[in-house]
Amino acid sequence: MLWRALALFVLFAPVPAPALDLASGGSAVVGEIVDGDTVRLDREIFGAREVRLVGIQAPKLPLGRAGVREWPFAKEARAELARLVQGRQVELGFGGQRLDRHGRLLAHLTRDDGLWIQGALLDAGLARVYSFSDNRAVVPEMLAAERAARAARRGIWNHSFFAIRTPETAAKHINSFELVEGTVLDVASVGGRTYINFGPNWRTDFTIVLAPKAVRLFAQDGVKPETYRGRRIRVRGWLASRDGPMIEATHPQQIEVLEE
Repeated sequence: MLWRALALFVLFAPVPAPALDLASGGSAVVGEIVDGDTVRLDREIFGAREVRLVGIQAPKLPLGRAGVREWPFAKEARAELARLVQGRQVELGFGGQRLDRHGRLLAHLTRDDGLWIQGALLDAGLARVYSFSDNRAVVPEMLAAERAARAARRGIWNHSFFAIRTPETAAKHINSFELVEGTVLDVASVGGRTYINFGPNWRTDFTIVLAPKAVRLFAQDGVKPETYRGRRIRVRGWLASRDGPMIEATHPQQIEVLEE
């Protein structure tokens, strides 16, 4: 019977957080679950109680917002977050901007037993990596957890709503957050902007656009967009229609090189 007990311990023991380079923000108890990536604490930290789990995007619930429909797996993501943290003490960690425009804390959460909550949700296939130019900490660790879930087709990765798009199908998904994967045809700089093109017609084909501020940030990080030429990459962001479907990349972590 001992071997069974040991096996169960290995199966259900929490996976400890990797060595995350984050600034400590203190601890609190999670009192309420808002949705799959938002919680409310039992006390204020930096003048706020609501925490948006930074770096990820869980499937959305309407939450009374007009025009917002429920995404597949939204209820499952909320239920899993509740299972993980409701009534538990968590440590807050910050890797960038600490408050968003809604006054919510932008933090990573680590449970009192060492479980990193963002990593757990990504690994379960109940969230996607969703970083910002002012909040780019531990993106490699989050992408690794997302890749593992996608390879195993867990959660959202077994549903067409969250499928990775191609440059050819991107136009069908305007005004939504998507992952688009393809081979870069050319890279051009015009008027301070950089255009990463996936087709010969810049007026109709899918493009990644870097505004001047993003161009400077790419340079600061030592990333040269022209090196994407001829390589297969994956970009994530909100699809817009501007001379064809496009995603504006504000920081290098939005782009993964898939072929070296």
